[in-house]
Amino acid sequence: MSETIILSASEIKSKLKRIAIEIFENNFQEKEIVLLGIVDRGLFIAEFLAEEIRKENSLKVQVGSIKIDKENQLKKPIELNCDVDLENKAVIVVDDVSNSGKTLFYALQPLMNINLKKLQVSVLVERQHKKFAITPDYIGISVSTTLQEMIYVKIGIEVNEPIAFLS
Repeated sequence: MSETIILSASEIKSKLKRIAIEIFENNFQEKEIVLLGIVDRGLFIAEFLAEEIRKENSLKVQVGSIKIDKENQLKKPIELNCDVDLENKAVIVVDDVSNSGKTLFYALQPLMNINLKKLQVSVLVERQHKKFAITPDYIGISVSTTLQEMIYVKIGIEVNEPIAFLS
């Protein structure tokens, strides 16, 4: 399997910093926002975004997680883990790559019975092969690929550096 790097660690950081600014710009009137990262790479990205938003602004940012079996969404329960009440809050669901929209579609399920103020979606890489009508509000990069190609985001264990590549 050949790999082509589409984003280096520094490019990913730059894209995520821009997304953090956009999230703040679209939510600066909120008292608090909640970023829900899809475990595990989406959670890493959500934590990075929260840190970036907090650096530059007084906006209160909470981070929680959504754990989903990406291969068998219907066989295992989707777990929403958040220490804050989501009622009447601005919530942003975060993932690394949006392929068909299926993971995001199922990840939104536990939020359907909560009276949210607003719900947005953020992804580092958008592929636009939609089978499910979930369109991210915040996108680091859109990539044109074939259906056979895959995009992966690697998080380096030792240096915690993300790299996105196409294979």
